[in-house]
Amino acid sequence: MSLSPAFLDELRARTSLSALVGKTVKLHKAGREHKGCCPFHNEKTPSFYVNDDKGFYHCFGCSAHGDAIRWMTDQRGLPFIDAVKELAQAAGMEMPAQDRRAAQKAEKAKGLHEAMGDAASWFSEQLNGMEGADARAVLARRGVSAQTARAFGMGYAPDSRGKLKAALKEYGDPALIDCGLLIQVEGKEPYDRFRGRLMIPIRDARGRTIAFGGRVIGDGEPKYLNSPDTPLFDKGRTLYNIDRAAPAARKANRVLVVEGYMDVIALAQAGIAEAVAPLGTALTEHQLERLWRMVDVPILCFDGDAAGQKAALRAAGRALPLLAPGRSLRFVTLPQGQDPDDLVKAGGAGAMEALLAETQPLVDRLWQSELAAEPLDTPEQRAGLKQRLHDLAATIAHQGVRIEYESEFKRRFYEHFKPQPRAYVPFDQRPRGRRDAKGNWKQPAAPVTDDAKAIRAVGLDRVLAKAVLAGLIRHPVEIARHMEVLGSLRMADGALGRLFEAVVDVALEDRALDSAALRTILANSGFDSVASDLLRADTMPYSFTRNGGDPVRARADLDEAIAILVAQPEVEQALGEATAAMQRHFTDDAFERQVALVKEKQALELRLANLVQSNEDARAFGSEDN
Repeated sequence: MSLSPAFLDELRARTSLSALVGKTVKLHKAGREHKGCCPFHNEKTPSFYVNDDKGFYHCFGCSAHGDAIRWMTDQRGLPFIDAVKELAQAAGMEMPAQDRRAAQKAEKAKGLHEAMGDAASWFSEQLNGMEGADARAVLARRGVSAQTARAFGMGYAPDSRGKLKAALKEYGDPALIDCGLLIQVEGKEPYDRFRGRLMIPIRDARGRTIAFGGRVIGDGEPKYLNSPDTPLFDKGRTLYNIDRAAPAARKANRVLVVEGYMDVIALAQAGIAEAVAPLGTALTEHQLERLWRMVDVPILCFDGDAAGQKAALRAAGRALPLLAPGRSLRFVTLPQGQDPDDLVKAGGAGAMEALLAETQPLVDRLWQSELAAEPLDTPEQRAGLKQRLHDLAATIAHQGVRIEYESEFKRRFYEHFKPQPRAYVPFDQRPRGRRDAKGNWKQPAAPVTDDAKAIRAVGLDRVLAKAVLAGLIRHPVEIARHMEVLGSLRMADGALGRLFEAVVDVALEDRALDSAALRTILANSGFDSVASDLLRADTMPYSFTRNGGDPVRARADLDEAIAILVAQPEVEQALGEATAAMQRHFTDDAFERQVALVKEKQALELRLANLVQSNEDARAFGSEDN
């Protein structure tokens, strides 16, 4: 069996060397490389490095060096052909056919590479010749300098059906058809595929021309024409400018993905060399893997129009199943109707760098897209959003990353739809008075008496008070925020009241105290039993009584619970006084005051019920997603 250099190159490109070595050697990330203790000699200080970008490992202690195949033969002890077979199977590649056919294929590929190289040279000559004047004018209008055109090997295909065919006749029509340079139509002579177009060579990672993109000169369709898939070219696995962008990306520690050739060329001319482009299709899984071999978080800079943003979302969807710790995407939103070419022409590299300084994480792009997908006014629509977010997270193969996305989507969902807590305004501080049906001004109701305020000492809702106290122990940092009302509260007599006063006193002495430290101090002060019993109230239907809940939600819910706790006894006492006053002497004012207080009491009961229900809904949301 003969293994061609092209096959072995593809095998190495598809193999993640760090993942292969990491099966038997503990590796740690070290910049763009991975390092660990060398498996070929005994050492305590790591001197063994694996570089995925370059595809080799090297030990600075014993000089062991090699690629994925060498690793299998030297470290695993496999024969060469067995090593290749095992790697090929893992990479999803079929082994080459018998020797004669493989040799013929390798020889054919060599001839095709030579034909493509000669075609690129011929196109370049035409650009700089008499017939290339219109193409040079197009480049001048686009602001592409002659130096940039030479660097990218740009050329011109004359508007002729046979000039390229004649220039490369030594290769024969079959080879030129295989290269995609000629079109074969049954019953007719093959003819040139590219005619009247500005030619842009597409190169592989080794810098060899494997295909072309042609932009029409003047009017005509299609505007861009790519080579078809050939033995040398697979557009779903190829990125334009990979040969120049890869070393630039290693140096800049970033890689940009733009939509077209001209965007790449304009950015390079502006000094941003680390840009690549897919070839007329949405980013494929193979292209994403190649990008991640260069950097952990590629940046997508698609056009600001609707089509560009849809392409970005398609790429996000394809990336989700492939995400891994540290490996993701970021996005740049270009101004509406502009592409990177327009941007750097108008504002230079600085305009692009300003956008690159404010890239958007993948999770933000997904959240914003789903949030804007449809109205969210009804419970059914909000349930639809919840389901879509759940489905997106479920596509992530890596368990750890999937759990993080599920948690983040839950947090954002709650934050977006949580009820806004209302600050409690004491009854006697609310604006009173109104005009009756005749337009006469009615005097405000009498203020709440000191006796009504004193009811706080004995009239608290003990169930809610226990929940609030448990919440304060869980989140002692919140005590200082509520000190004005907590300081005037006196919990019920007995152990609960003493524990409340101890919690407040301890927390005020050290406002940076966390829950564990507070519980330790309480235990040393003789409150261990009562505090432990209280904290077993995790069965209470509140986010702030549970251990390990969302701190943002817990804070908001605790605010609401304290407001209700403070308001309830005041309203109860004021209602009792109003009822007694009306019984003694019935007046319209007394009746209106009683009705207002009854409504206030009902409103507080509804707020408490809503608080409980929202927590139960949140727990159900978490359980159904798990």
